[in-house]
Amino acid sequence: MKTFFKILLVALAVIVAIKLLPLALVMGCVVAAVAALIAAVGVSLGAGLLAAALLLALVLSPIWLPILALVGTIALIKKLGAKPAPSVTA
Repeated sequence: MKTFFKILLVALAVIVAIKLLPLALVMGCVVAAVAALIAAVGVSLGAGLLAAALLLALVLSPIWLPILALVGTIALIKKLGAKPAPSVTA
């Protein structure tokens, strides 16, 4: 008798699962659509931030390019004028 109730319970669970399958499928599609929307918004937001950073670098280039050249020139002069490191002999 116990086996009969187990089989009946499994059959009932299968029927409930089959009845809820369309609902589960719709919920899965909704979740996938929301995930795709969030991914699209994230990618476009990232592209917008990258474009803004490049625009800022382009606008400020008259300021930072001469400063970068000056710093590079000073570093080159310091390197050329430095004394050579003493060689260690064992």
